[in-house]
Amino acid sequence: MKLIWKIIIAIVILGVLAFGAVSVWAFNKMAKIDELVLNENDNLTEKVEKTDKWLAKLQKDNKFNGAVLLIKNDNVLLKNTYGFTDYTRKEKLTNQSSFRLASVSKQFTGVGIMLLKEQGKLNFDDAITEYLPALPYGKVTVRNLLTHTSGIPDAYMGFPKKYKKEIGSALTTPMMVELLAKENLPLEHNPNDVHSYNNTGYVLLAAIIESVSGKSFEEFMQIELFDKLKMKNTRVWNLLSEEKTFPNKTWSFENILGEVEELKPGVLDGIAGDGGVFSSINDFIIWNQFWYDNELLSKTTMDEAFKKTILNDGTLISYGFGWSIFSEDAHGHNGSWLGAKTSFVRNSKLKNAIVVLDNSASMNVDAIVKQLVKVLK
Repeated sequence: MKLIWKIIIAIVILGVLAFGAVSVWAFNKMAKIDELVLNENDNLTEKVEKTDKWLAKLQKDNKFNGAVLLIKNDNVLLKNTYGFTDYTRKEKLTNQSSFRLASVSKQFTGVGIMLLKEQGKLNFDDAITEYLPALPYGKVTVRNLLTHTSGIPDAYMGFPKKYKKEIGSALTTPMMVELLAKENLPLEHNPNDVHSYNNTGYVLLAAIIESVSGKSFEEFMQIELFDKLKMKNTRVWNLLSEEKTFPNKTWSFENILGEVEELKPGVLDGIAGDGGVFSSINDFIIWNQFWYDNELLSKTTMDEAFKKTILNDGTLISYGFGWSIFSEDAHGHNGSWLGAKTSFVRNSKLKNAIVVLDNSASMNVDAIVKQLVKVLK
């Protein structure tokens, strides 16, 4: 990215901190997208055609680079990609292109835990110290990690700075557990007192999967989930993976008004669980169907993923196992990491779903999702 744009963005961010609403308006104006205009008399085919052209224009205007899946009443309306696989902008995306999911990965990690529960190898209300005995958190349960109610400090992203020599080029999940035990940090609150979004908790879930299964998180998820569902372009990948790349992988970059810069993985990208899953919109058709019915999980176990969390004081929290819960039938999650901007929302009663995957650090993904809802009405 040219220096001038870095300076502009820095000024805007500083302005947000100093002046609030005025600079928020300026920042939003930079990121503003054109409205998707649909007419009342448009039939479904016309709506989809207009949407496809609208998304193509967003890509051309450097406001989006990625993939979109629209499902209405269990029928695929739109499945297409817009843009390129990496910062060179030479190779075009396809429906098989595999995008970094960032925090949308959490629902996959949740299913990994649910599979172990189904196999009789753990229970949601087990203490995490049964599987990670080095940790000083005997009152924290697996369920607390899944629902972000553990009280464990969300500390792991600070470890590379503090333990630079010990960590080296990549922080690993076992190393993260070891350092968390070494830190011996007190709980920030009693388990299940407070809901506080916690990436460290989901890395610990990956560590539990490794401890219980005797396999790496990557291997377990591949064998027990992705291969069984025939999700051909879905996998866990990070700096510890044997392959330096894999077929159909996309790479992250930043696109600020046409000024493009590659974004490379760093020391934190040896971690998985809170992120680390890659997938394609073709595979998201399979993943969306998984939540209606599958041969891997019982309905009782699956229902746990969409139960609101009840805190100790009786407060209901709209978060399940890697899912934000909008209503009884609607739920979703978004993600943001290393240029990946992602969103997956679905309505199980209407059998509608929206998937938006971007690898260009677009600030517009949530706004795009809101516009795409019009097509499903």
